[in-house]
Amino acid sequence: MKELRKGIFKENPVLILLLGLCPALAVSSSIVNAIGMGLAATFVLVASNTIISIFGRFFPSKIRIPCFIVVIATFVTMVEMIMNSYTPELNAALGIFIPLIVVNCIILGRAEAFASRNKLWPSILDGLGMGAGFTLALTIIAFFREVLGSGTFLNIRITDYYGPVGPVAPAAVMIMAPGAFIVIALLIGFINLRKEKHIRKS
Repeated sequence: MKELRKGIFKENPVLILLLGLCPALAVSSSIVNAIGMGLAATFVLVASNTIISIFGRFFPSKIRIPCFIVVIATFVTMVEMIMNSYTPELNAALGIFIPLIVVNCIILGRAEAFASRNKLWPSILDGLGMGAGFTLALTIIAFFREVLGSGTFLNIRITDYYGPVGPVAPAAVMIMAPGAFIVIALLIGFINLRKEKHIRKS
């Protein structure tokens, strides 16, 4: 279970390892988009880790990275086709970032650093943990961005902004790229502050 927990907390790919920031910045303007991207990446992580753990030792060492990419691309294509068939609106909203899962450094990194060197079950748990951590990070970032930037939660309006002279528009900067940087920086700062306090207590 350590392999499962580490991806969620100790080695969270976005908030601790600072990997996968491109999709984290791009798709986290909405919680629905964030969860969709997280689930897609989790499926690819688990499936590619499984195949690479089983067959990785048969890949020639000089071309193992291209072999990993072919495996990952296969599952990304499956995800894209399934999403295009059953959730076309979400697929359109995520756009190019679904195909770009192929070169996501989280997935390729876990294939090279873990799945190719470990047995099947730990590799599956590693994929699940990293995927859950990625999804959790995207969802937290998207929560703040959507609520502050759009006044909605899961695309349902939950608040109206009023100033001294009437309605005020939400903070549109939060659903733009600078808003993503601000939220991620504050979350990382909060995590580091908690770590520092824990070190001082111990």
